Parts: sequence; C-alpha cells; structure tokens
Amino acid sequence: MTNERRVLVHPDKQALTGSVAARFLTKTVDILDDLGEANIVLTGGTVGIAVLEAVNASTARDSVDWTKVHFWWGDERFVPKASEDRNDLLAFRALIDHIAVPPENVHAFPASDEIESIDEAAAVYAAELEAFAPDGAKQPRFDITFLGVGPDGHIASLFPDRAGIREAEATVIAVRDSPKPPLERLSLTRPVLNSSDRIWLVLAGADKASALGLALAGASYTEVPVAGAKGRKRTVFFVDKDAAAEVPENLIAPSY
Repeated sequence: MTNERRVLVHPDKQALTGSVAARFLTKTVDILDDLGEANIVLTGGTVGIAVLEAVNASTARDSVDWTKVHFWWGDERFVPKASEDRNDLLAFRALIDHIAVPPENVHAFPASDEIESIDEAAAVYAAELEAFAPDGAKQPRFDITFLGVGPDGHIASLFPDRAGIREAEATVIAVRDSPKPPLERLSLTRPVLNSSDRIWLVLAGADKASALGLALAGASYTEVPVAGAKGRKRTVFFVDKDAAAEVPENLIAPSY
C-alpha cells in the first residue's frame, strides 16, 4: 500500500472544480466496481460546494450508482437545520437533491434545533459512525474524504493551536470556541479523517498559498493542521495557480 502525497495545479477555479468533479465520478465508479459500496466524506466552503455543483452538471453524473454511495461530513456548524451556514444544506442544493441516493445513506450531523446539546450531537454522530463501521473499528471505511483548507491552515473544524487538532481518542468533537463564526461546530478528529483511503484537499486563491506552502514544507500539524492530513493510500492537493504560489516545484505533479 502506498501513501502518495502530490499537488495537482490547475489554471483557475473553474478548471479546478471541473477536474476534481470528473476525477471523483471516475474514481467512485471504480470503487463501486471493486467494493460494491462507497463512503464519501464531504466538506463545505465555496470550493467544496462548487465541486459538487460541477459533479451535478457533469454528463457523467448518472454513471455512478448513487444507491450504493453513503455521504458523510467532515464537520458541520451547530446551527438550526434550515440555516444557510449548514454545510449539508448547501450540499443538498448542489448535488444530493438531484441524484438517486437513498435518504438513509445521507449521514448529516444533528442540527441545533433537533437535539438538546452540542455534546449530545457529537455523541449521536459518533454512534452513527460506529454503526456503519466494520468489526473492531469506530468509523466506516472511508474511500474519499474531501477537505477544504482555511487561510490559517485549518481543516474540517480543527484549528491551529486548539485542543481539537490534538484529540486522538474521540471520533467526533464539539467545538465551542471556533476562531471564525459560528462559534459552535462539530468535527471529525484527525485520526478519523486520516483513516480514509484517499484525502482530497481542494483549495483555490492566493490566501491559501502560505498555509499550503508551510504544510508541504513540514510544518507541525498542531500549528498548521493541514500538514497533518494524510490518507492511508493517497493524499492529493487539487489547487489553482494562485494557491500553488509557494509549493516547491518538485512536489507538483502533471495535472489531469
């Protein structure tokens, strides 16, 4: 089993999202052929949702048997279900509402108006992960985990120099003091994210260049959380030219 880490650079955001969408559709078909089922972890953010919109717009969208795909989320804002801040709400609009995925295959985090407390929400999602895990594991076999990256290097809702990025035992954490609003969030922990066979980090814009450069230069993951994102088989950074400004040339692979 290899653990490759590479950077694929695209000329602009539109080319980036289209390329990731095409690669995602092809890889998901392959996973279903090999394993019969796929577990995909989604992210929010402008670029993450743009990828889902590109998947929905693709003529190859229905080449995937969506009835065999399970969707999860790497993190979520602990706000009411109808809030525009919800990652899952945006994902439904962008893709999930348009494909034949069974409702029971969509594993959203509890919303603040559905449950008594954020701690209970974290426990409920941890139990959901375990319910779909193979024997002896705490989470499903994740095939592809999408992650966005903040200008500060955060992934999911794991922020620099906070307790969440150091958590090694729990599968899900409650975040009460997010440095960006909203303050309350739920997040998978780094070991759970890194249990994925493939981590695909998708980022665009010059404001992401410094964090990406530091991560690939070997920064501490507690200071630059994206530096600690490593899939079991592959870790791929899909970026536009602006975000790649500080990436060493030797790490840039030919784009697809």
